[in-house]
Amino acid sequence: MIDAFLAYALFPAFGFFAYRRLLTYLRYLQQEEYDGKRFLAWLWHARAVDKRLSVMLVIVASSAAAWPGPWWAALVGIAMLSVVWRQDDPRRKGKKPLVMTARAKRILGVAWGIALLMGVLPISASHMALWLLPVHILPLTLIVGVLLWAPHEKYLQQRYWQEARHKIQDAKPFIIGVTGSFGKTSVKHILGHILETSAPTLWTPGSVNTPMGNTRVIRERLTPGHKYFIVEMGAYGPGSIETLCRLTPPDMAIITAIGSAHYERFKSLDTVAEAKFELAEAVIADKPEGLVVTHQGVLDFQKTKTFAEQHPDNMILCGRNEMAHLRIEHATQTPQGLRIDVRWARKAYHLAAPLYGLHHAENIALAFATACSLGIKPETVIVSLKTVPQITHRLECKPQPNGTILIDDAFNANTKGFASALELLDLLGKHQKGRRILITPGIVELGAAHDAEHKKLAELALATTDIVLPIVPERITGFVDTYRQGISGEQRIILRANFAQAQAWLTDNIRSNDVVLLENDLPDLYETKPVL
Repeated sequence: MIDAFLAYALFPAFGFFAYRRLLTYLRYLQQEEYDGKRFLAWLWHARAVDKRLSVMLVIVASSAAAWPGPWWAALVGIAMLSVVWRQDDPRRKGKKPLVMTARAKRILGVAWGIALLMGVLPISASHMALWLLPVHILPLTLIVGVLLWAPHEKYLQQRYWQEARHKIQDAKPFIIGVTGSFGKTSVKHILGHILETSAPTLWTPGSVNTPMGNTRVIRERLTPGHKYFIVEMGAYGPGSIETLCRLTPPDMAIITAIGSAHYERFKSLDTVAEAKFELAEAVIADKPEGLVVTHQGVLDFQKTKTFAEQHPDNMILCGRNEMAHLRIEHATQTPQGLRIDVRWARKAYHLAAPLYGLHHAENIALAFATACSLGIKPETVIVSLKTVPQITHRLECKPQPNGTILIDDAFNANTKGFASALELLDLLGKHQKGRRILITPGIVELGAAHDAEHKKLAELALATTDIVLPIVPERITGFVDTYRQGISGEQRIILRANFAQAQAWLTDNIRSNDVVLLENDLPDLYETKPVL
């Protein structure tokens, strides 16, 4: 009787453990956009298994086999409760807490139900070691939840998609699609500010660039009064942009760059180029006179070069040589922002914007050429550029009350932007006459180019920094080793496991006039491993 009571009293303890543990796993699944394959890859890389509980269960099972007794079931329950009782709630903790959306709740409900059913097996068998099975299968139940709800999610997405399409057809805005390996969010931000001074303009906020993200913006924010709609389009593989173009058929395209961002997903730059130019193909398919604004460097690939040769009248090229329709003749960076001399339509113009990072010269050029091509006078564009706001978390300079400057480049995810950020750190550090401090976890999704690119970044950092704090240094050994080998004078490298440790170091060591560059703040998925 006592044995049975203790065994079934263990069931609620397991239920509580499973619920709390599933919340932890669900946060990482959500950060992987509910992609089961990528979630499994994270599980493997992070070794995210319940090590402590497993050890406890093995000890209890071994002891129960040697000295049978009813109390062992109670010890198993205590062990389960102990490992999650003081665990941080992922809905409230972490750099990117778990958001309990309707989809997250549905997946959690299925996973928890499966977990509870699995808990019946060890109870009915009365064998303590069998508890290892449901404990370790827990994360897989979330993937089952994703798969079971997939038809429902597809139905909802199609319904919302159709609502958004009807709204686009009714509002009839002039749609400008923006894509590229990097720079697309910045160009969208700059162009949106320029066009808004001329006519009502809507642009997708932040880094929203997926089908459902754009669908939500259309359903909630687009009105018949909007003349322009600037749509950022992200590519996560061939066909991604083609799908987005069916939702928002573009009247005009901006392709910012072809580079190694998301290289891990595309495997080659030629594939990246083909994926990005799905936007250009969509423009001329629906509108033969439609324009494609891009940088000359984008034409270094066979696909893009062929497209430009076949459709010369549709192309507007920005660059630094005589072949460019908009030529960047000179660009400088000052403590007050960028100063750019350009030539457009055989006339010279001087542009000034309170933005930082020389790579923005090309982004500003793309926005300038686009606005002028839409009929806005260059003089009007120049005035608008003088008041363009800094782009949140993208080389955003924030003077602090203690006299230091924080360069917030937390949303950067490409090597070119990283290099520009280092140039700005060097400029402001010398202007402030303070130390140049870099905090970074490096760049992700570089694939086979990971080590080589980080070695190049370390070489740049050696010339532009005094102190470097690499975050999760074991992930960027190429950067750490190269920097460490090249250190000279008073340069220092200080390894830190996470941003919290780096922040603690800053609190204790920061000096007035120091300049701190926060370069690429990765989500918990890359920076932390759950303590299980």
